[in-house]
Amino acid sequence: MSSPTRPPLAPPTSSSSPGGSISGMAPNDDQIVVLYVIIAMAVVIFGFWNVPGVRHCINPFKLFTIGAHELCHITAAILSGGRILRVSIDPHMGGATIVEGGRPPIILASGYLGSTLLGGLFILAGWDVLVAKVMSFVLGVGLIIPLRLVRDKLTILLTILYEGLLIGFWFVDHGSALRWYCLFVGVMNVLFVVWDVADDRFFHKTNDSDATQFAILYPSIGPHIWATIWIFFELGVLAGFSVLGILVFKRTPEEMYAEAAKFLPT
Repeated sequence: MSSPTRPPLAPPTSSSSPGGSISGMAPNDDQIVVLYVIIAMAVVIFGFWNVPGVRHCINPFKLFTIGAHELCHITAAILSGGRILRVSIDPHMGGATIVEGGRPPIILASGYLGSTLLGGLFILAGWDVLVAKVMSFVLGVGLIIPLRLVRDKLTILLTILYEGLLIGFWFVDHGSALRWYCLFVGVMNVLFVVWDVADDRFFHKTNDSDATQFAILYPSIGPHIWATIWIFFELGVLAGFSVLGILVFKRTPEEMYAEAAKFLPT
C-alpha cells in the first residue's frame, strides 16, 4: 500500500530582491555605511567650520553654502515684490541680503528652507552614483560663481583644488567617489542653521544669523528658540531624505554602477 504523496514544499521566501538588495525599510549594507558617514561628516563639518585656522580649509564650500542660502533670500524677495539693495557673501562674516519691501517673514524663512531642501538633494546623491553625477554639475558651477566676490588667494587656490577633485572623482571607482563628495556638501547645506548659529555664538560674525533676525522680527520669541525650531526642522528633513534614499535607491553596488555607467561613463 503506497503512502499518500505529500504536496510539494514551497521554496523559502526571501526578503531580498533578485538583485540582492533588501526590501522594505531595512537598509542594505551599503546604505548602513552611508548613515554612519552622515553622522561622521556632521561632526567633521562642525569642527572645520568653527576651529580657528582649520576653518579656512573649507572656505569654498562655505561660500557655496552661504551663497545658495542668500540666493534663496534674493529669489523670495523678488517674487514677493521686494527690491534688492545689497548682497554680501563672506566665509567668515556670513551672508547678508538687504531688501526693501516684499514680505519679510517669507523672505527670511526662505533662506533656511532653501538651504535645507538643496542639502536634501545632495543627501540623495550619497545614496546613488547616478544622482551624484548629476548633482556634481550643480556643485561644479556653484563653487565657481562666488569667486567673483573673492579676493583671498587661499580661497581661490582651494576652489581650484576642490574643482580638480570633483573632476577627478568622476574617474574613481566608476564615479562612486562623487557620492561622498556630494554627501559632504549635502550635510553642510541641510544643517546650515547649526553652523550659522555657531558663528554667532563663537565668532560674533558681522552678519547675524537668520535665527537672530527672526527674534528681531518676532521679539516675543528669543533667538535660541528660533534656532531650536529650525534645527529640529532640518534634522527632520535630513531624516526624511535619508529614508527616501533607503527606499528609492535600494540597489547593490553592481546594479548602481551599471545604471550610472549609462550616463557619461568613465
